[in-house]
Amino acid sequence: MSGRPLLNRRLDGLGTTIFAEMSALATATGAINLGQGFPDTDGPESVREAAVRALRDGRGNQYPPGPGIPELRQAIADHQRRFYGLSLDPDTEVLVTAGATEAIAATMLALLEPGDDVIAFEPFYDSYAACIAMAGAKRIPLTLRAPSFRPDLDELRSKITPQTRLLLLNTPHNPTGMVLTADEQSAIAALAVEHDLLVVTDEVYEHLVFDGAAHVPIAKLPGMRERTVSISSAGKTFSFTGWKVGWVMADGPLVSAVRTAKQYLTYVSAGPFQYAIAEALRLPDAYFDGFRTDLRRKRDLLGDGLRAAGFEVYQPEGTYFITTDITPFGEKNAYAFCRALPERCGVVAIPNSVFYDDPDAGRTQVRFTFCKKDDVLHEAASRLRHLAA
Repeated sequence: MSGRPLLNRRLDGLGTTIFAEMSALATATGAINLGQGFPDTDGPESVREAAVRALRDGRGNQYPPGPGIPELRQAIADHQRRFYGLSLDPDTEVLVTAGATEAIAATMLALLEPGDDVIAFEPFYDSYAACIAMAGAKRIPLTLRAPSFRPDLDELRSKITPQTRLLLLNTPHNPTGMVLTADEQSAIAALAVEHDLLVVTDEVYEHLVFDGAAHVPIAKLPGMRERTVSISSAGKTFSFTGWKVGWVMADGPLVSAVRTAKQYLTYVSAGPFQYAIAEALRLPDAYFDGFRTDLRRKRDLLGDGLRAAGFEVYQPEGTYFITTDITPFGEKNAYAFCRALPERCGVVAIPNSVFYDDPDAGRTQVRFTFCKKDDVLHEAASRLRHLAA
């Protein structure tokens, strides 16, 4: 074979995801895994039973419709109207995907071409970088800086050039827990309209906002409906991350473009689970309120434990992650710290530094997830207190 590298050069440097690496480390050491963001309990029993019922009734055991089953698309449209007052045509403005990850990939592949620039909040979820690279575009980071992680809107304006095609937003934001304010969203929307930019927004943590913060889809703002692709999923809201049911919501022409790319990725997926998520989206308000309240309590439980252990803790407004800083321990390398943490005290976390292009911006930041059982969080906090000693 020739000396040409086997891996497409666009993906050079991406390699194995940090989540796979750290989860494998948790398995190998028997450590408590507060790294990868998946719950250790299943979601509502009624939703799980809905999936079983669909399997037994033979619904979804063969290929479902390419855009998703009509029942789920209608439920997604109803959800947007119920919570946000947004009106969607379930037949032309909703597309079901294999989780939000595929939704992001299909959207980037559909809407970007080589030479396009994408401005994205840094630190960014690792699939963003890969999807932008696969589309042949260039990512332009807008760095969110501790302790508040608020976007610098003047800096955002300065980064927009004739090559800018798309703004990739994530609110509530993983990993920092930042939630965009109404004023920030209005300013971002004004820039998008002024420069005729597309906006893609990852909203998978939409129901996990705390302490008075509110999630409002940017698609609601003036001039944004026709230029915004909104992405969400069932995994984080209903604690069935393994089902991989996500969706894209946008004006018909945008959904049509994304569907063109999506049909050559998975084509379809999760047939029986689509029926179950259609039922989940219609759960009463008490479910969504209770879920949010429970996660806020878990956030505070772990946050108190991390402070007691000696971490600097940045209080998240949303998601189920807490970003911390390890400088109080005299540490300066989050990746090395996280590699050693399982042996030091039996806990796995994620170094935020892997989510930055700027190697210095997140060098001392470490992310923990709190979507675990109370006894697991208590035990993890107890183990981490060994660091204080």
